[in-house]
Amino acid sequence: MNDRRLRRPSAVCSVQVGDLKVSYVPDGAMLFKPPKPPRADVGAAYLNDTAHLVANTGGLLVQSDGRALLIDAGFGPHSVPEDPDHPYIGAVHGGSLLDNLARLGARPDEIEVVAFTHLHRDHIGWACTDPPVFTAATFAVPKSEWESRHQVPGPTAEALTALERRLRLVVPGEEIFPGVQTLALPGHTAGHTGFTITSRGRRLLAFGDALHSPLQVRHPEWFTVSEGDPAQSERHRRRLISELQQPGTLGFGIHFADVVFGQVVPDGAGEGADWLPV
Repeated sequence: MNDRRLRRPSAVCSVQVGDLKVSYVPDGAMLFKPPKPPRADVGAAYLNDTAHLVANTGGLLVQSDGRALLIDAGFGPHSVPEDPDHPYIGAVHGGSLLDNLARLGARPDEIEVVAFTHLHRDHIGWACTDPPVFTAATFAVPKSEWESRHQVPGPTAEALTALERRLRLVVPGEEIFPGVQTLALPGHTAGHTGFTITSRGRRLLAFGDALHSPLQVRHPEWFTVSEGDPAQSERHRRRLISELQQPGTLGFGIHFADVVFGQVVPDGAGEGADWLPV
């Protein structure tokens, strides 16, 4: 796949999963420094004009009959310049999530549930603002993630306090919104969780940071520096890649540049699979 979408962040985009409208809500973008030494597979197809890998930060909105759920809450109204000494993260910026919710006809004070794949800063940003914006929502946090919250890099004490005020602990397989169930995917963090969205025989797997890039569909053995347990992450990636090849199944990769929605298809040579954007 050599597509300019791999080198730019995503705009607002939506898919229909049965009766559910599912939309990517951009907040901003993250730039990652390419691996050293360079890998041949991470070539020009994936690097932007400053030789960075491009990733999104934002959320996934599920709308049904006037009701709404948001999965992850972006980086928040913040910007962080690139630190030349950081081994892998470049510049990060957020700030657009509320405007993009409005484009989708969703007000933050009408969202019922904000659910989190995990507690890294780029997934909880708008849930921790002062004053709060999700004033009617409960915050669905995986129980195992909350129990290990002090081991997770990123959340400040203030952020955790903001989450705790509206906290609802959830367990694997729990329905948190009509048609949306939690899916345990530990490895990136101790309680990292995905979400299975189903309606009328259609299914979408929102897998959070179990995969950071379409490259990992072809190379599930590759992992990011930020993985808590790389071996566990790889096991779940391989399971996901198999599940994503099932009929009627779409995937959502929040960090997948401008190819956030897609299918996993066999490569035809029996050597693996690839991400096919929709």
